[in-house]
Amino acid sequence: MTEVVVEANGLTKDYGNGRGCREITIKVGRGEAFGFLGPNGAGKSTFVKMLVGLIHPSGGTATILGEPIGSLEARRHIGYLPELYRYQEWLSGEEVLQLHAQLCGMRGSVAKRSIKLLLEEVGIGLRGRDRVKHYSKGMQQRLGLACAMVNDPQVIFLDEPASALDPIGRNEVRLMLQSLRARGKTVFLNSHLLEDVEILCDKVALLNNGQILQSGTVAEVLQEKIRWRFRVGGFTPFFLTWLTQFTGLSITQVSGNGGTEQPNEEAVWLEAELEDDEQIGWLNSLVIEHGLTLYEVHKVKTRLDEWFVSALSGISHRGERI
Repeated sequence: MTEVVVEANGLTKDYGNGRGCREITIKVGRGEAFGFLGPNGAGKSTFVKMLVGLIHPSGGTATILGEPIGSLEARRHIGYLPELYRYQEWLSGEEVLQLHAQLCGMRGSVAKRSIKLLLEEVGIGLRGRDRVKHYSKGMQQRLGLACAMVNDPQVIFLDEPASALDPIGRNEVRLMLQSLRARGKTVFLNSHLLEDVEILCDKVALLNNGQILQSGTVAEVLQEKIRWRFRVGGFTPFFLTWLTQFTGLSITQVSGNGGTEQPNEEAVWLEAELEDDEQIGWLNSLVIEHGLTLYEVHKVKTRLDEWFVSALSGISHRGERI
């Protein structure tokens, strides 16, 4: 059984103005990546700040590796990259890391060796000798990742860790976080980049108005069904009616294929919800047997961003306009 590293039971922060978060209960195991999702103002950062000891809860309890949040023992095990980070611009990147290492009680050759490795790992390298004021926002974010990992923590809390990075940088961060997981580290990730969450995370929770709407493994929350999409020529509505009645499957006509242009007006996209992948061969043969042209067939994958939008559809949330 996986060791529980982060556990919250009814954790609450009440600001008295409807903000904050209420009665959040989660468990995150060793070596897992946990995606904490939600719209702006949902309370994600408030929750993380409670876990790392920056905000005192109004109610509930939480532990990190069995130690109460906010305690010195719990803080020894964590690294944290906040969404809004600021570093002394007159220092070099290397000096910023030295400062953080000293704050963590690291000294001498151990700190020096760790800093050198981290600068390489986050993609700063020799630019660690440059002053922070000469860093781009993306470079500062890389420096923040290094600061979060300087004490080799067991749990790493990252609030939008790739928001300032280009696609190459985002991919490098993904690989780095995957490497950390492989080494048994636990990653707690706040991010609006749902593609990254889908690739990296084992479990997710969706927060809205301070409360969890849904949680579980990525597969569980997506409730992914087997769907195939195929483009046929010579289509008539009568054929679709016959096909659904004959097969007993849910088959619908859909518009386009994610913006792909259709080469002729007679070709349409159909989408079928199947019980297993083998049924697509049966459908293909029925299409061909009835004299229609089969141009293209592919499996449809449910994306986390689609689930996110669907789960929040029609639900009010505390956004930037409030």
